Amino acid sequence: MNRKEISPVRKVEQEFAVLRPLMAVLVAMVLCFAIILISSKQPMEAIKLLLTGPVTTLRRFGNVIEIWIPFMFTGCAICILYSANVINMAAEGAFFLGGVATSAAAILLKLPMGIHPVVAILCGGIAGAIVGFIPGVLEMKFNAKAVVSSLMLNYVCLYAGLYIIKFHLRDASAGFIASYKFEETAMLPKLINGTNVHIGLFVAVITVIFSYLYLYKSRWGYGVRIIGKNPNFAKYSGISVVATVISSQILGGFVAGIGGGVQLVGMYDRFQYQQLPQYGFDGILIATLAKLNPKWVPITGFFLAYIRTGAEIMSRKTDVPYEIVQVVQALIIMMIAAQLFLQNWKHKRIVAASKKEAEKEVA
Repeated sequence: MNRKEISPVRKVEQEFAVLRPLMAVLVAMVLCFAIILISSKQPMEAIKLLLTGPVTTLRRFGNVIEIWIPFMFTGCAICILYSANVINMAAEGAFFLGGVATSAAAILLKLPMGIHPVVAILCGGIAGAIVGFIPGVLEMKFNAKAVVSSLMLNYVCLYAGLYIIKFHLRDASAGFIASYKFEETAMLPKLINGTNVHIGLFVAVITVIFSYLYLYKSRWGYGVRIIGKNPNFAKYSGISVVATVISSQILGGFVAGIGGGVQLVGMYDRFQYQQLPQYGFDGILIATLAKLNPKWVPITGFFLAYIRTGAEIMSRKTDVPYEIVQVVQALIIMMIAAQLFLQNWKHKRIVAASKKEAEKEVA
């Protein structure tokens, strides 16, 4: 067999890796439709709005893009964080605190247009990098599981950020809890009239490309992925496991922090979050569907943004609640996590492929 050719068994493995999340999405959507048919008095109208509502007007499609932008950032952040097999869930806190740091820079700094948003967003990235670093170093140096420390850290970020806003940057004349308005020079320009789609879309696309090149086209990313699959092999291959893992956590946090910064100066004129915005947790589903490969993040992120927008339109115009999309997300995660989902199909395909390969070698 030509060394460049992929073996039949390997082909089955690759097919399974793609088919499993696709089938999970399909089954989840079918069950969602079944729930709507059973519970709604106007099921066909509800399903129609869920599937086609986001493309009926420019404004609605703009809403899809607006949600898609932060999804690309957090999806890529999770791809980087999880590729080293460190379950660091601090992307949520990094996104939030990145938004706080960007807001502070957008309010306090006086810089020219064009330079101001770049500096402000980089401040957000630095804040996010610090957040990503903490669970990584706790796991690698002190054997404290990142999944626990990062979940707790998210709430530290929330309350630390709210403290900064309420006691140092709060605009008492706003009528609600919010920061002072950002300097006009710090705002990202809009791309499409009649929507809030902003130039941060290009930053998100660049981030996707960078994340893919880092993980799949660089020796640093190769080291991260090897550690994620077999840390002992990586260690004996001469890869510095601790340094590589911690640097990946810093970079993942940086990407999430950049996302928080872009979201704030792109969508708003002042900081007004009172809770964690959940974009980091959404990034886990997006990255899981993308198989931790950033090149698929735009597709999986767009899918989630689309059904979110469709569900919102559906809930406003029919008797089906918006929470139906949460049901879809939960079903997708459960089916992807279930080790036995499509396992029999995979086993049969591998056996058939192995027999076929053996017959070719005998012939």
